[in-house]
Amino acid sequence: MYIENKELKSSISNWLLMMFWMISIMIVVGGLTRLTDSGLSITKWQLFTGIIPPFSETQWMKYFNLYKEIPEFKLQNYSMSLQEFKIIFWWEWLHRFLGRLIGISFLLPLIYFSIKIGFFKLFNFYIIFFLICAQGFIGWYMVSSGLVERVDVSHYRLAIHLIVAFFILSLIFWNYLSLKNIVLSKSKIHIYLPIIFLFLIYCQISIGAFVSGMDAGTIYNSWPLMGSSYFPDDNSFSNLFNINAFNDPSIVQFMHRNLAYVIFFFYLIILYNVYKRKLKDLYYSSIVLGLLLIFQIILGIFTLLYGAQIILASMHQISSIFLVSSCIYFLYINTKFN
Repeated sequence: MYIENKELKSSISNWLLMMFWMISIMIVVGGLTRLTDSGLSITKWQLFTGIIPPFSETQWMKYFNLYKEIPEFKLQNYSMSLQEFKIIFWWEWLHRFLGRLIGISFLLPLIYFSIKIGFFKLFNFYIIFFLICAQGFIGWYMVSSGLVERVDVSHYRLAIHLIVAFFILSLIFWNYLSLKNIVLSKSKIHIYLPIIFLFLIYCQISIGAFVSGMDAGTIYNSWPLMGSSYFPDDNSFSNLFNINAFNDPSIVQFMHRNLAYVIFFFYLIILYNVYKRKLKDLYYSSIVLGLLLIFQIILGIFTLLYGAQIILASMHQISSIFLVSSCIYFLYINTKFN
């Protein structure tokens, strides 16, 4: 992206960096909302009035009574007190509040910068804003799946919600890099390698959402075996190729584990290419990418061993933000058109 005015360029760059961290915080809070089973505590979609939380006892009882109408309360949390409800309510309220704050924080500066340098130079930012708006509707689409016949949200909708969040984060970071005059490597590896690697990471995030959505991380809390064997011993190998495989918690955990091994093996291919061709400009970024990947795998293992304990599970998600960012950076410095 070419912007002549250096002051404006710096302002846009700082704005994008702020949005990057805001969305990162949003992803973390969203993960904690899921880990604390708070996502269904607010059963109505109130785009504007929902920004004001309840303060009086009457208002609290109104929200609590609405929660009592859904299956999660009737079948799972039927003994929950009002004070316990307030805890899960605040997590979901914070998640939605951050969503609104992100929308406003992106739109208002975007309008200002568009007036300054023109709409068409910032057209790709309007695409990002459209995705941010769509993400709000996807979030409600996800929540609505747990209000009628389920005690939890659909893990498919959860995966869509999470992957769109990471896609928005990636686009913002890419545009940030394009404004920072990053020194690019003169020699590059084949572009399909970082693209495939990033695609595999996105796939792993999606399957991770399946694991979270079905609480599959609370079963088979052993590694490297799942129970007494490599393949989950409550399943048959043929089920891996069944159309309902993604609805089976133990199969999904098996997929999540093994895709991590595939990703690590593919990283070794990238590292081999970098060092074989002596691409010294890529040494540092490829090593950082590998360290973050190893750290993510180790966190994943400990998350499993401790039954998806909330701190470890949250750290595992936080680490994924840094891993995806590192993937985007590595892809960026290997592109020919930037």
